[in-house]
Amino acid sequence: MEINTIKTLGQLKAAGYKSTSIKDELRNNLREKIKSGKPVFEGVHGFENTVIPELERAILSRHNINLLGLRGQAKTRLARKMVELLDEYIPFVEGSEINDDPLNPISRFAKDLIAEKGDETPISWLHRSERFFEKLATPDVTVADLIGDVDPIKAANLKLSYADDRVIHFGMIPRANRCIFVINELPDLQARIQVALFNILQEGDIQIRGFKLRMPLDMQFVFTANPEDYTNRGSIVTPLKDRIGSQILTHYPETIAIARTITEQESKLDKNQTNLVYVPSLARDILEQISFEARESEYIDNKSGVSARMSITAFENLISTAERRALISGADKTTLRLSDFIGIIPAITGKVELVYEGEQEGADVVAETLIGSAIRTLFPEYFPKIEKLEKPDEKTPYSDIVEWFFAESGFELLDDASDKEYKAILDEVTPLDVLIKKYQPQTAKEDLYFLKEFVLWGLVEYKKLSKDRFDKGNQFRDIYGSYISKF
Repeated sequence: MEINTIKTLGQLKAAGYKSTSIKDELRNNLREKIKSGKPVFEGVHGFENTVIPELERAILSRHNINLLGLRGQAKTRLARKMVELLDEYIPFVEGSEINDDPLNPISRFAKDLIAEKGDETPISWLHRSERFFEKLATPDVTVADLIGDVDPIKAANLKLSYADDRVIHFGMIPRANRCIFVINELPDLQARIQVALFNILQEGDIQIRGFKLRMPLDMQFVFTANPEDYTNRGSIVTPLKDRIGSQILTHYPETIAIARTITEQESKLDKNQTNLVYVPSLARDILEQISFEARESEYIDNKSGVSARMSITAFENLISTAERRALISGADKTTLRLSDFIGIIPAITGKVELVYEGEQEGADVVAETLIGSAIRTLFPEYFPKIEKLEKPDEKTPYSDIVEWFFAESGFELLDDASDKEYKAILDEVTPLDVLIKKYQPQTAKEDLYFLKEFVLWGLVEYKKLSKDRFDKGNQFRDIYGSYISKF
């Protein structure tokens, strides 16, 4: 339909335009996408076999939807993606506050204008990008904000009686007529405000200061909620839940591969960073494993969840740590180091809710523990498993490395060491080369030194070496020598 040539109601009728409710609009466009095999919620990963099919079924059923899940599970993103299922443009009566359908007006303004001008009634076109409204539920939200209120200034200016419905100032929901309306964190909305939504969801009428207006609003509601909210901050009142057609549970990425895809997609890096810092694949896996460890940690409140945003911001911090180090040393290129992971601690401590035991340990210590746990988990995927109990004097794949540290008393690895200094220190530990050549012979040249450091950190986690943190870096030593030096 050539919207540039259709400016009046008469032209719209002549073009054969037919009104469609927003739920049917979403349904029809979803049907076409599914039939053509096109991706529906592009850019949302890990939900292909779980959340997305349920969401598609809810849209096909013309349901209002509640997305229930912990923080950072793409609930709001899913709601925003629904905009792509709307028609590109829809017509509305020009000047209407509530986007009146020219063929099915519901406001007094639109009805009076059409009665006066007939087929000459001017119309405008609304793009789908303007058909998304979002409101965060906070304790200060009022019925007037959402539904509307009487406007005394309008009454005075128009010299109208308070009995005249033209004195009403519409709230966000009526103004979102024929649009997708999202209320985030629904349980935070006071119960009396939730009650005000009953009629809108079911009967379609609104009540404002004694005015009962029969306005069949045409809307797609999407609510988001966190399961912990039901007990900690509020609840969704039962009659409101009854009026929401589908409740869909979201979840965190189930594999490191999916988590990596999300982090790489969402991280805000510029070309200077990507050109300057090379990131080994193992480093990306460790970063994602940290979030998996956090969700199982005894120090972190698992009811609160660990947002996918933690991995995203941690990755940005990780790259920035390597970038800063390269800038200090004047290097044009650098490779990420395992010791650079010290830079992600601020991204972790701000994203997790600690339980009592975690508070006792301290946020920084918990963050360091998570990094160590991630390394410990991934270590057996690359090198032979280290058994807790070993026979005395038994030769293991790591004996030569441990003996080297016993003989050489270890070394210090500075955070800001140049690449040349860093490589020279690790090259001194010659048994590392033997171990990697035997168990990871296909290691790329650019990944070699990260893998060497990974072996050292892994041996620390399995109590074969000791690592002490000081202001400017880490000190690696034989575990027994570390013990003796304390006395």
